[in-house]
Amino acid sequence: MNKHWLNIGYDRSKYPETGVDGNLVIDKTAHKLVKLWQGPNHPGVTGNMSIELTISGDEIVEAKTHVGYLHRGFEKLFERRKYIQVFPTCIRLCVAEPDYNEYNLAASVEELSGIEVPEVAQWLRTLVLEMARLQSLLRVVPGQGGTTGLGIGVQWGVYLRDLILDRFEELTGGRVYHMYIIPGGVRGLLPEGFKKRLKSTLKEIDEFIVNIDNLMFSNAVFKKRTIGVGYIDPTWVDSYGIVGPNARAAGFKRDVRKDYPYLKYNELEFDPQTATESDIYTRSRIRWHDLKMTVDLIQQILDKMPDDGIIRAQTPNVLHWKIPKGETYVRSESSRGEYGFYVVADGTEYPRRINLRGPSYTHAVSLLEHMLIGANIADVASIMVSLQTCPPEIER
Repeated sequence: MNKHWLNIGYDRSKYPETGVDGNLVIDKTAHKLVKLWQGPNHPGVTGNMSIELTISGDEIVEAKTHVGYLHRGFEKLFERRKYIQVFPTCIRLCVAEPDYNEYNLAASVEELSGIEVPEVAQWLRTLVLEMARLQSLLRVVPGQGGTTGLGIGVQWGVYLRDLILDRFEELTGGRVYHMYIIPGGVRGLLPEGFKKRLKSTLKEIDEFIVNIDNLMFSNAVFKKRTIGVGYIDPTWVDSYGIVGPNARAAGFKRDVRKDYPYLKYNELEFDPQTATESDIYTRSRIRWHDLKMTVDLIQQILDKMPDDGIIRAQTPNVLHWKIPKGETYVRSESSRGEYGFYVVADGTEYPRRINLRGPSYTHAVSLLEHMLIGANIADVASIMVSLQTCPPEIER
């Protein structure tokens, strides 16, 4: 007997004995409720999470999201660390784009302490956040194709993302985790020749992503598997707290960079696209346009930012820095939508409370569990990936 069958939450006496095939409990009498676990170790799962599915035939009748298989308990850990010690911890809230955690925490500390970030540092922060968006989108856009069997796109995305990680390593010393954005500014100026090398990387990416376009959006199989599938009703957007590309694909033109400008975004020209079809295909298309737009934004930043200047404001000793009593909410626009930190300081060297408002909780729990009802088990991976989530952001 499969061990998962013992914990499904139903009265076992109502169901006949079953055979076992891997993680799938097979009901030999057919059309009875059986259990299917997808994840936590599965190529069609966005990170270390698991979906507990109750199915009738191949139709889902109940879905439950399970997380906590990787990093967990961040918010309580933050309360036991000094502010500067929170930085190497908070970046793991979302491995795919850790820099937004750096920015939100640094900006919260600066707002509570009344610190003004120098001009050059603001440009450098804007650059790093858009580089983070680019490398994240290079995973998720072709990754969506991978859920329908287009594995070559995933390999293309890995290669192109590595090009951006090369630039991150050159700038910060790290490929995935950077800790480049710190209270008061950033850790350093651009290395000599960095702009030229980054522009060369952007050119290669921009020329190549047309292949991702052709592979996915002109592909009959991808269209058949995604058009009309995973529909998000526009009336759900506010009630479920849907943000980012998921909201824009449903007709809501929402982007923190436009709605609540921060750093240098009000000096850049960009127009996030929206649509109304609100299915997997449309969300993927919106993200592909975001990919193109991000390449252009980085080009604009490189052309407009100063080459030299002060990169960090004067701050107290970070190991003995007592942040003034108060509270604040700082938000940014990650590749997945609004990403915010609510920070409460009590006047000590340790944060009283840091609460994350990330899109993953609403997208991967309340929304996903609702969307999967009535869906086919073959579409679970496509629907889940189309919502673009980071599991540690949920079990925080």
